[in-house]
Amino acid sequence: MGAATTRGRGGRRGLPWLVLGLWVVLLAVAGPFAAKLTDVQHNRTTDYLPASADSTQVARLQDHLPGGQTTELVLVYHRASGLTAADRATAGEQVDALAHRHALTGRTPQGIPSADGTTLMYPVTSNEPGTDEKKRDALVDDVRSIVHDTGGLSADVGGPAALATDASGVYKSLGGPLLYTTVAVVAILLILIYRSPLLWLVPLVVAGVADFLAQAAAYALNQAFGTAVTGASTGMMTILVFGAGTDYALLLVSRYREELRRHERPYDAMRAALRGCGLAVLASSGTVAAGLLCLLAADLNSSRGMGPLGTVGVLCALVAMLTLLPAILVLLGRRLFWPLVPAYGSTPKARRSLFTAMGSSAGRRPLTVLASGAALLGALALGALNLPGPLKQVDTFVDRPDSVTAMQTVAKAFPEQSAQPIEILTPAGRADAALATIRGTKGVAEAREGRTGGGWTEITATASAPPQSAAETATIKALRHRLDGSHVGGSSAQQLDLADTSARDRLVVVPIVLLSVLLILIALLRSLVAPLLLVVAVVAVWGAALGLGGLVFEPLFGFHGTDPGLGLLSFVFLVALGVDYGIFLMHRMREESLRGLDPAAAALTALRTTGGVIASAGLVLAATFAVLTNMGLVQLVELGFVIAVGVLLDTFLVRTYLVTSASVALGRAVWWPGRLSRAPEAAGAERAPEPVG
Repeated sequence: MGAATTRGRGGRRGLPWLVLGLWVVLLAVAGPFAAKLTDVQHNRTTDYLPASADSTQVARLQDHLPGGQTTELVLVYHRASGLTAADRATAGEQVDALAHRHALTGRTPQGIPSADGTTLMYPVTSNEPGTDEKKRDALVDDVRSIVHDTGGLSADVGGPAALATDASGVYKSLGGPLLYTTVAVVAILLILIYRSPLLWLVPLVVAGVADFLAQAAAYALNQAFGTAVTGASTGMMTILVFGAGTDYALLLVSRYREELRRHERPYDAMRAALRGCGLAVLASSGTVAAGLLCLLAADLNSSRGMGPLGTVGVLCALVAMLTLLPAILVLLGRRLFWPLVPAYGSTPKARRSLFTAMGSSAGRRPLTVLASGAALLGALALGALNLPGPLKQVDTFVDRPDSVTAMQTVAKAFPEQSAQPIEILTPAGRADAALATIRGTKGVAEAREGRTGGGWTEITATASAPPQSAAETATIKALRHRLDGSHVGGSSAQQLDLADTSARDRLVVVPIVLLSVLLILIALLRSLVAPLLLVVAVVAVWGAALGLGGLVFEPLFGFHGTDPGLGLLSFVFLVALGVDYGIFLMHRMREESLRGLDPAAAALTALRTTGGVIASAGLVLAATFAVLTNMGLVQLVELGFVIAVGVLLDTFLVRTYLVTSASVALGRAVWWPGRLSRAPEAAGAERAPEPVG
């Protein structure tokens, strides 16, 4: 027996090293694939557009026209006091230099003067870049080097291609700053939470390893299934890896610290910790993954691509935190917790924590607390009525780049004409009839026939109304109604399709998310009431977070619009991530009920034992999403704000007060129709130990 025991202990000591070795091999294999993720990342218009939209069809058909997709720019020369003859000569010289250096389509660009004489606009079109983003960006940068301010004459480059280049620059800059800022924020919070000079580093390193693995997996998804990879989706994947992964680490380390006081060997303590919280971590990650995968039902390319990449990030974080993190913790032993080392056989110092006090107040007056909290969430949700309208393309940047300055100048100088063309693809055999119909459509200022190829003819029209105005939108809708068999696209049409598809996706994806999350909770908690309680709670949090956004976006942040996808993406993330904390709390509540505590005592004990971990996890998750508010695009700032605020509301109000109060008020009914909902005598058979958290 002694020899067998020695071999058993030797095997236990060797298992962490084996796990560590397997991870080294895995990372060596994943390395080349992770490095290629940036090569398949695209931020083209078609990567964000709705898959079935009319404007998407135009963008795809243009690839098959002679020269491929066109790059459209607008050169804007402006002097507030009025253009001089020298200004017009300078503009002409710069445009000639541009035409000499690059192959432009159509005739030589002709300047269009404004009625007030302050502005000269040159529409410029080129087929040089085609669909290559790098070539497009290089062309825009070179045009900007040619078109420059001279002696008080301002010269800006705008148009769809310039706007796309500036947006692409923001997305490309996400990788480094987003990662570094996220790591710094998580590191600071972990140091404050653990109060240890070493312990904080382990979860952070493991999260970094998980992010590296997620990048390799995302590249594999792209190669195997053609999954769209954009700057927004990869940035969100990184945030999920660090946010959700750190949450799982906090729960595991907290339970491991408890078990170190009960077990002499770290290996045994870790095994007990994994038995205790492993199911909760698996269920919470499964909930997040299921919620994100529901985005596959979306028609919006950007939303649909974010689902698989987000799921990959969460699953990589889960695997790393349940295998690599335990192995490292066991190998480093108790000394890792210095100076607050949990000694074997010791008991933690008894103190009245914040969550004990909160639980006591919720336990004394549960209905009062519940009603007050519900009223507060409802009042905050009313702020959603104050959300600004759809976000226009020129309003998508936090800081105003050169392209936005150009478009704003054009809008003021040419109020009677749009500077963004409406692009129409019509069957080649009906081009003449289509051109006549377009010219006869109300709101069309001019239209001309363009290229022909692949059985299609391109017609470029200009609206008489400003871009993305109600009048221009009406013109686009009229063209689509009158032109049977044709496709109407262009920048304004794309924004219209984004808004329409986002509304459609909300109606389809939201019920699927709610149903999938509810089924997972029912299977985990063996109840119908508790899962419904958690789902209602997270939906209320989402409404309140959107309401807070409505109160600050325009009045405080100065944002003039709301991204069409904000509602859906914030809902998916808040529901999936918010249920995480509900799982941690309710799972512990069920464990305490199985040990024989009455429902009220079980709820208060669960809050007392998990409240600190939930609060720490909520702070970390909110901080990681808050990193998005420092990015340069309004849609990212809005999404980061709503999710961060929602997580904080969920952590410090809903989870601690409202769910606990509701559980106390409902008593055993919270576990209906499971056996725990019955009297103690009937539930006695379920008091035997079972593998739950």
